[in-house]
Amino acid sequence: MKTYIALLRGINVGGQKKIKMSDLVTLLEELNFRDVQTYIQSGNVIFNSPSMVINKLEDKIKNAIESRYGFEVNVLIKSTQELRQVLENNPFLRKKKIPDKMYVSFLSEIPSVTRAAELNESDALPEECVIWGSYIYLFFPNGYGRAKMSNNFFEGKLKVFATTRNWKTVNKLYEIANVKQGS
Repeated sequence: MKTYIALLRGINVGGQKKIKMSDLVTLLEELNFRDVQTYIQSGNVIFNSPSMVINKLEDKIKNAIESRYGFEVNVLIKSTQELRQVLENNPFLRKKKIPDKMYVSFLSEIPSVTRAAELNESDALPEECVIWGSYIYLFFPNGYGRAKMSNNFFEGKLKVFATTRNWKTVNKLYEIANVKQGS
């Protein structure tokens, strides 16, 4: 069994696409995932499964949610190792930025060089972003609620889908997954 982290885009936000976390756990258990655990109400799920192709796991969860709830939810799945790399490579930690103002946008794929260059030319100061593969490290000194660089902003500029988590959540997901993987 391998431990995975599923990041669901846009559930339980602003009263939209409501899914109780206990129901989500049950649904994933019905898909034969093991040791399913959620973290907070915004679509973070840690589970164990036999090693499979990630995009097949994503499709399996996405299709099950659409079948059960009647709406589409984009799903990204990361391994514990991938999350560890995200934590280790945050350039804002080296710049001694405030962790409470840091976020990570997880992208469905690595954006094209052209689109990434266009994003880097965007003026959203005082917000800062650094693209690293299929991740964008973010620093929002005024918080996420007022940020110009939202998921919709990235999706429009990069033509990929994005879901964002704050730095505390990314760390907690890794902690839970690491414990689960070791058990």
